[in-house]
Amino acid sequence: MQWTIDLFDTNIVARNSHKTILLDPHRKQQSDFVFVSHAHTDHLYSKKGGYLTSVTLASKETSRIARERGYSLGDIIQEHSGFELLHSGHILGSKGLVIDEEIFYTGDLSTRSRSFMQPAVLPQIETLIIESTFGRPEYMFPAISEIVHSANKIISDCYNRGIPVVLMGYQLGKAQLLTELFRHWEPMYVYDSIDRINCVYRDLGIDLKQASTFQGAEKAGKIKKGIPWILISPLTHGRSKFVRELKIRYNAITIGFSGWAVNSRYKYMMGLDYALPMSDHCDFTELLAVVNKCKPKKIYTFHGFAREFATILKNMGFEAYALVKSTNVKAAHSNPMGNSRLDPYL
Repeated sequence: MQWTIDLFDTNIVARNSHKTILLDPHRKQQSDFVFVSHAHTDHLYSKKGGYLTSVTLASKETSRIARERGYSLGDIIQEHSGFELLHSGHILGSKGLVIDEEIFYTGDLSTRSRSFMQPAVLPQIETLIIESTFGRPEYMFPAISEIVHSANKIISDCYNRGIPVVLMGYQLGKAQLLTELFRHWEPMYVYDSIDRINCVYRDLGIDLKQASTFQGAEKAGKIKKGIPWILISPLTHGRSKFVRELKIRYNAITIGFSGWAVNSRYKYMMGLDYALPMSDHCDFTELLAVVNKCKPKKIYTFHGFAREFATILKNMGFEAYALVKSTNVKAAHSNPMGNSRLDPYL
């Protein structure tokens, strides 16, 4: 049964003559199956839930974390004939999907060890659908040990001067890694929304440090100017009200953790004191390594630099296509799938 891969509006769709699968859909669409790779909100449909489907494939961790964030995946399954969920290394519970031992959809992907996160499991496969968030050559990340060493030096210097440090990362995934990687610093506080997710991680078997919430510690009078501390906080702009108040009250400095920090302008764009390039995604060289490991005959790229990465792969001799929304009206209307099309790099 031959499979086709395409877009319908913003949904990636795999289908053959017998079944249709939506891969991390953004909109409701009738299908036989929906696959939800992980619990970041850009991979979840709606807080109201209700996929138009009979079966939802996802990990128990993804379902539990999604529920904590106000999303319902409904009844999920983790096994079904013709499907295999593989660890994708991105965040707790994240999975890639193998379809009929023919297609591998990566979801968001990381192939490097990061504390309690293990590298992705990669199959050899005919067709690879690969995320391309950092699919340009300038996005190459240092080793995690280098990032941690750099951050520890900054923190140590600040502690010697009585200055607190705010470690900032996305509240699901990155913040839990920061909690673990810097657990040796005392006192450590966490932002309320991060504390809730940390509790879910602990419930799911990850032994994260138990830290007081910053809001609770502040109300209890434990936070004082001139006494250093660590705060694990969501990544927000340095001009936000919360960060401005931390600087005014406590002279705090900020360190943001993001793959985009490879670009030296990132810290200025975000108003951060420091920015370090740590990501839960593959960098460019790791994406190429995934392709070489999977040995696909056909590749589809999605997210981030999908067009650029498809072009690079095509120049390397691969049959590669970018799954991007079309701006070509004629091409869009000629596509029976709807108002989007497969964007080939030939």
